[in-house]
Amino acid sequence: MRPLVCEIRLNHLRDNYKFLKSLHGGKLLAVVKANAYGHGAVPCARALHNVADGFAVAFLEEAIELREAGVTKPIVLLEGVFQAADYAVVQEYRLWPVVHCQAQLESLLAFDWREPATVWLKMDSGMHRVGFFPHNYAAAFAALRQSDKVGEIVKMSHFACADEADDGITQMQLDAFDLACEGLEGAESLANSAAVMAHPAARRDWGRAGLALYGVDPFGAFSGSLKPVMRLKSQVFSERVLQPHEPIGYGASFYTKRSTRVGLVAGGYADGYPRRAGNDTPVAIDGVRSRLIGRISMDMLTVDLQQANMGVGSEVELFGDVVNVNEVAAAAGTVAYEILCNVKRARKIYLGGELKG
Repeated sequence: MRPLVCEIRLNHLRDNYKFLKSLHGGKLLAVVKANAYGHGAVPCARALHNVADGFAVAFLEEAIELREAGVTKPIVLLEGVFQAADYAVVQEYRLWPVVHCQAQLESLLAFDWREPATVWLKMDSGMHRVGFFPHNYAAAFAALRQSDKVGEIVKMSHFACADEADDGITQMQLDAFDLACEGLEGAESLANSAAVMAHPAARRDWGRAGLALYGVDPFGAFSGSLKPVMRLKSQVFSERVLQPHEPIGYGASFYTKRSTRVGLVAGGYADGYPRRAGNDTPVAIDGVRSRLIGRISMDMLTVDLQQANMGVGSEVELFGDVVNVNEVAAAAGTVAYEILCNVKRARKIYLGGELKG
């Protein structure tokens, strides 16, 4: 059996949620969109079900999967609905839709709700992706508040630069949100993972834990508190010795400078490991840091067997406990989100138990 394995430590997931919730102080959604950032939405939701205040997904199909797997906690649809008929499904599965544009607002108010809907009303406080502009927000809120089809309204926005701890844009967005919401009652939700950790003023009634929930710290300041949930590992299945000035792999992008023992590892870009991860990208071989040498192939990659005890059968951690996924992302010129979401073909093994209650 191919030795590429993706370990998902559900106990780490629960510990991360508890830490982030204690930091935030209010209620906290566990964001499990994109198959829980590649970790498996259903197993992760089940593992968090007895501790999480609710969940957030991107769109209807992701929410339906959770409901049909037995998840009963609140689920927020971060993108809202794409067509008016979707509100019938929202009602059937008891979901909380985000409303971020006039078309969604009008179709929600036109729908024949059996009971008042809980709505998350989104403001574009400065990211300029989706949401009502601040000067239109009070009118949208009033339209919802005046309807007997709407129950609770949660006011929300999203930050563009929260992962830059000293960035003034976040404060500008906070100020814009607070000014536009002046006099509007009800709960608020502003803080994503980065804001929960670095922007105390953004910690309102509901937080939204995404990347940090899976143990990835955008600042590097919480490494002792956040635990990586995913660990991608494989094995050396072949080795050879090359003399100095010999090329390795496609494009001859690496030449040996000394006599070098080269290990061949099961795992490549078809498995989601980034092809742009170049020479010297860190790996851990039997727990000891080493490096990639040579270009990533579709199904294989090559590593420097720097110590005598490294060889065929040695475990290779591509990222996880010794090698932080942020290091791999930096080497590949991308972000940890993309690395985690792209993992495929690896056998997933869930550790730490599956809880629900």
